[in-house]
Amino acid sequence: MTFEVRYNDLGGRIGKLETLHGTLDTPAFIPVIHPVKQLIDINFIKKIGFKAVITNAYIAWKYYGDEAKKRGIHKIINFDDIVMTDSGGYQVLEYGEVKVKPREMAEFEIDIRTDIAVPLDKPTGYGLNYNNALENVEQTIKNVQETSNIIKNKSTNQSNESSKKIDIVWAGPVQGAEHLNLVKRSALSFDEMGFNLMALGSPVELMEAYEFATLSKIIYTLKKVIPSKPIHLFGAGHPLTIPLAVALGCDMFDSASYILYARDNRYLYSNGTTRLDGLTFFPCSCSICNSFSPKELLSLDETSRIIELAKHNLYVLKTEVNSVKNAILEGRLWEYLMSKAHCHPKLMEAVRLLKDFDNLDHGTSLFKEKAIYFNEPYDQYRPEARRFREMVTKYKPKEKFKIILYPETKIHPFYTSKEYSKLKNKFPNTEIFSYNPYLGLIPSEISDIFPASQNLTCYEYDSNSLAEQYPTFVNSLIHFLDKNKKEEIIIVANNFMKQIIYLINRKFESLKSSYNFKICNYDENFVFERLEDILK
Repeated sequence: MTFEVRYNDLGGRIGKLETLHGTLDTPAFIPVIHPVKQLIDINFIKKIGFKAVITNAYIAWKYYGDEAKKRGIHKIINFDDIVMTDSGGYQVLEYGEVKVKPREMAEFEIDIRTDIAVPLDKPTGYGLNYNNALENVEQTIKNVQETSNIIKNKSTNQSNESSKKIDIVWAGPVQGAEHLNLVKRSALSFDEMGFNLMALGSPVELMEAYEFATLSKIIYTLKKVIPSKPIHLFGAGHPLTIPLAVALGCDMFDSASYILYARDNRYLYSNGTTRLDGLTFFPCSCSICNSFSPKELLSLDETSRIIELAKHNLYVLKTEVNSVKNAILEGRLWEYLMSKAHCHPKLMEAVRLLKDFDNLDHGTSLFKEKAIYFNEPYDQYRPEARRFREMVTKYKPKEKFKIILYPETKIHPFYTSKEYSKLKNKFPNTEIFSYNPYLGLIPSEISDIFPASQNLTCYEYDSNSLAEQYPTFVNSLIHFLDKNKKEEIIIVANNFMKQIIYLINRKFESLKSSYNFKICNYDENFVFERLEDILK
């Protein structure tokens, strides 16, 4: 299997996955197609830009049997691009078992010449007790090992000229759900077996319950043990789920949500779903929404209404994936995810976990062409800010120089501002730092390094509770003072810095007894003579 990553941001990746029937551009939403009772015309799905679909190999096996082997799955569903097949795990989750053996299903998926195949697994689902979940994981590992042996034997026995040469991309079905140690065990097992694609199973119930935080922990656990291989997420078909899943490192996801929502008269839009009968106007300009009003769509017969609403839902999902791709290309996946998080408290709950996910730094570029945005206190945890603060901790001020900490100006870089020029002219034997609530202390000499100079910051210095909202700034200031105990430090303190110092004094008794620093108050009428008096 060939998977080429072209662009990164956070855990999100724009890449290319090579398959027998073409290249899949990722991130990719893959619509679920019913192999027998597909209601939406497959040509419509192709027309609006989907290059891959997923269908159920177990249903195809039951309904078509040998005919599917003769014709191939692409002709069965009338789709000549990339076809992924699920082996029946969903039926196991729904009905408890399927009447097919792992060996039979593996050979069937090979014979129908699918592009991406999933071995027969036994999903854990969500809410299953640990012992039963462990049993399902062990059964899945056993099934996949049997499938792996079939794959290896077929590969060995078939010649290069064979029309059935094994070019299938096989996905290891990772199970375990909220039992994270089982997720880790499952993933490591399939990695050792040589699977180059991981498929994270059993998230549907999590997403239906909007348990995005639990889903985030599961994806993070998988990415920690399998950091580079592409990941497919089963059942992710909601506009709020897609950017979160991509930001955490998922590359592909499938769902039948477009048709299931339509059957329930639910209309997808960029930030969620709503009932069709609750709409007066459509907030969309797709061909369906331009052809009908909500009232007109409701007046159609049931089948026609489901079809047209499902088409609209597909447009929304396609648009969402494209929006996420653009965010990655522009280096704004963090901003995009934050804007989504404000649309639902359960998504915000999940996003608040990002500060503990240390693997997001690796995928975030060291430098970006566009300025990043600091809009709210939580932005202090974005990888660019965290990385800059870590870099500054290694910075050593010049010896025998006094140090001035001065509020950041709106002129970037700081050394080009009038304030810096005045400070340097009046106090030549000083080392000057500016400070920013998100980035911490910024040495003036490197204030042009990304993102110190390439950011737009929302300042809220008038609030009286800001200091406690910026623990990273508190930590960076304490580290700086501790590292420079012997130096004389003058802090030009605006309202924000006053709060910070008050907070630190309250928590750690008196700073002045431990460190050699003086405070010069900064306000709208700040004059440099005050600072001059302190420095004399």
